[in-house]
Amino acid sequence: MDHRFDDLLRANAEFQRQFADGGFDGIAQAGVLMITCMDSRIIPLQMIGLRIGDAKILRTPGAHLTADALIGVIVGVHQLQVRRILIVPHTRCAMASGTDADIAAKIKADSGVDVGDLKIGATPDQEGKLIEDVNQLRDHPLITGRADVGGFLYDVDTGALKQLL
Repeated sequence: MDHRFDDLLRANAEFQRQFADGGFDGIAQAGVLMITCMDSRIIPLQMIGLRIGDAKILRTPGAHLTADALIGVIVGVHQLQVRRILIVPHTRCAMASGTDADIAAKIKADSGVDVGDLKIGATPDQEGKLIEDVNQLRDHPLITGRADVGGFLYDVDTGALKQLL
């Protein structure tokens, strides 16, 4: 057995002892879906006053609308009672610190491996990307008229959530 995860399994054992939130049906009880960044400074449910079972959370680097995230949104709207969608990038995000080429160069410097034309999605134009992603969802034939879509920015230093779109 791989013991490099023992600390996490011990923590899970403690989590299980206190766990009292089983039995939900998987439907977004508050009708909410959030696309946000994979950054661990973001606590999606708590930052909008929701709790387990209330919302669907999709995490991508930079909170970008990726192909997989789009699938999650479509399934959420059509199968899980999602009626409000928030796209929530955040301040001080690594994905907004440069371009795909910048991040690819760092990966190559760290690993020696050229990621080639891997589409990472990095852009310093965080607001422009948010506008693009919000519009893509608002105009999508499987979303339009079925769910409201908003674009927000989360401040990782203050906890403030500001609606931009």
